[in-house]
Amino acid sequence: MPIYEYKALTNAGDTKTDVITADTPREARVKLQGQKLFVTSLKELVGREKQKEGWLKRIRSSTSGPSMSTRRLEEVAGLTRQFSTLLRAGIPLIEALKATVEQAEGNRQLHTMLLDLRERVSQGMNLADALALHPQYFNALYINMVRAGEVAGKLDVVLGQVADFISKSTRLRNKVSAALTYPLMMLAIGGLVVFVLMWKVVPQITTIILGLNQQLPFATRLLIGVSNWFQHWWWLPILSLVVLLFLFNTAYRLPEYRRRIDALLLKLPVLGDLFRKQAVSRFAMTFSALLKTGVPAVRCLEIVKDVVNNRVIGDVIGQVHDRILEGADISTPIKRSGVFPPVVGYMIAIGEQSGQLEEILDRITESYEEEIDLSTQKATSLLEPLLIVGLALVVGFIVISIILPILQISQSL
Repeated sequence: MPIYEYKALTNAGDTKTDVITADTPREARVKLQGQKLFVTSLKELVGREKQKEGWLKRIRSSTSGPSMSTRRLEEVAGLTRQFSTLLRAGIPLIEALKATVEQAEGNRQLHTMLLDLRERVSQGMNLADALALHPQYFNALYINMVRAGEVAGKLDVVLGQVADFISKSTRLRNKVSAALTYPLMMLAIGGLVVFVLMWKVVPQITTIILGLNQQLPFATRLLIGVSNWFQHWWWLPILSLVVLLFLFNTAYRLPEYRRRIDALLLKLPVLGDLFRKQAVSRFAMTFSALLKTGVPAVRCLEIVKDVVNNRVIGDVIGQVHDRILEGADISTPIKRSGVFPPVVGYMIAIGEQSGQLEEILDRITESYEEEIDLSTQKATSLLEPLLIVGLALVVGFIVISIILPILQISQSL
């Protein structure tokens, strides 16, 4: 149902600004007249088309894994923490929503979303269902934790746990991104330098060398050939890169190819170990957070399967889910998977036997966060020198190829 923002005058002559849901602008005006309000302005904020787009995004998110920008994650974490603090202070749910709406006035999208939440909760909808209408901000994990908190009557505590979880998840995501960002930047800058050398600098120098009418060394002839190719086909490497990225992105959205790509990523030297540890840490962190809020283990695994962002590990979690439905434990299929490190299965078995599964999962998370720190340092320390050496070899070849004919000429004089 579309959402409208309105300005209206009350019987007392005061101006009121709020939102209302209605099928049409006319219906919105009729509703407001029923509340004895004189409408001065009515503007559609979220229409049917935008809401449909949100549902499509939700479907895509459920099939390809949750994706949200770091900025939006930080917004949601801050909003959740503020909301938790207000509820713990004894402020009613509706009043807490009003306060968060006022707090978010500087961010139009967030402000609009919060206005809609307040409107729907005021009309009697529970908070979890209202959150589910905004999948661009709240994923299945968030919604299920909130739903469990509402059922248990501990919404303030659960929201605090959700905020902590989002903060930890963001830190984990940033650690892995940081390990890849610097090497990728070096690769991009190095590629740009070589491209400029071959396209602009080398042709000018080789023109002078060719004008000397001397027999050129093989390295110089090879350099001139590559440079000539760049002069005519400089666009081909760029187009190839764009096409490869497009094909990779398209293939990764298809389940049959995504599993193969995820399996390949886990086998990459250096980075594969980092991706595996990130997925295991995310699994343990998410599973623990859901269990603490009272979500049943079966439902937890359904959610966690999509959160790990790796189809191979997600399939193993799906097998664990099926085994639980058959009455089995959690640890056995994890031990036999060949994907999870054996120690994870044994630690989960101890947690099941002692009745302290949440605590054990927290320990697994802490342990793997430390290992991720070490792995990121290892990956960076290995990739940086490799890239530097590779770039040095290419630039060195260009320099030597230019110097060799000059040395030959000087020796013949």
